[in-house]
Amino acid sequence: MLEEKLQVLKSDLVNYATLVEKMIEKSIQGLLIKDRALLEEVISKDETAVNDLEIRMDEHCTNLIAQYEPKAKELRSILMILKMSNDLERMGDHAVNISLSSQYLIELPAVKPLIDLPKMAEETIAMLKDSIQSFVSEDSSLAKKVCERDSVVDGFRNQILRELIAFMGADPSVIERSLHLIRISHNLERIADLSTNIGEDVIFMVAGKVIKHHKEEL
Repeated sequence: MLEEKLQVLKSDLVNYATLVEKMIEKSIQGLLIKDRALLEEVISKDETAVNDLEIRMDEHCTNLIAQYEPKAKELRSILMILKMSNDLERMGDHAVNISLSSQYLIELPAVKPLIDLPKMAEETIAMLKDSIQSFVSEDSSLAKKVCERDSVVDGFRNQILRELIAFMGADPSVIERSLHLIRISHNLERIADLSTNIGEDVIFMVAGKVIKHHKEEL
């Protein structure tokens, strides 16, 4: 019975993660195609849905622990889902931040063509998808790859930062717009960090290996 309820809980987690993925996608797409309605959907409708889902997931996990008093792996799985639910809510907050900055940017001329930012978003979303899949399938190999790809997202962030610093130095009138672009890249980087945390937790759950402070061992 508990195993069946855990499968339902995992399915709910996947649906939760899918909503967050869509929020990130819409926040970037709204910026690229200058669609204010899409950005507003993330800020209002989607954020409310994410907050409601986090509450329901927390209640579900708490009820399972109280009702079944799970031990060992089942308890670890439920506690991890609790943590992942919180991480997903934080990712939703970052998507809202991206949308808010995008709302400002779409009303003004572009500082530069957006090349690296969409690539960074694509990699970030892929990391989120794979981190959730690694948990559902208990795939430590996939989780390890998620952790390794964090450096790719960091590379995009650093490249964006270097370019925008140069633009701001050459033309002070673009400073505020550039700072919003930097804010977007920072929020994407934080989402990737949270996905990496999930990957690290999956590796611990499956292999019993702590890698948070030993990433060189990856």
